[in-house]
Amino acid sequence: MQTRIQLAVLPGGSPENDETCGTRQQPLDEAHGPVLEAGTLTAKLVAVVDDDESVRESLPDLLRSFGHEVEPFDSAEAFLASGVLERTSCLVLDVTMPGMSGPELQQELAQRGRTTPIVFITAHADERVRATVLRRGAVAYLTKPFSADVIIDALNAALGSA
Repeated sequence: MQTRIQLAVLPGGSPENDETCGTRQQPLDEAHGPVLEAGTLTAKLVAVVDDDESVRESLPDLLRSFGHEVEPFDSAEAFLASGVLERTSCLVLDVTMPGMSGPELQQELAQRGRTTPIVFITAHADERVRATVLRRGAVAYLTKPFSADVIIDALNAALGSA
């Protein structure tokens, strides 16, 4: 049996992206979780790297509800040490973290020859950092709080480029 779940989303986005409140619906098989409909992306590993525990708990739940396999990490160093780099199809990466920052991880991956698509998220908008990470190939730079629609659209764009 399939039912539909409705996800409430918060207004958000950056000043450049004035998103309004909205909802998305995703089919759900009650026994097995989200059902991907024809034409949607298959499950790919998305690594969420953020030192904020609330982000590491809530964002993976949202992404899983859309059928993605998700691994959260509390630091760039933990991600690099985890052994999942080879399987990672996309990174959702905080800009400012203790230790290695998001932009520093982006540079490290480039030095290793990795072209994993990155969606940056930040609570501290900085136009200089935004321009730099986008110039280096990031798919998106989102300012917290952002709506579910915005992060899902950015993730789909990133996975489409993977």
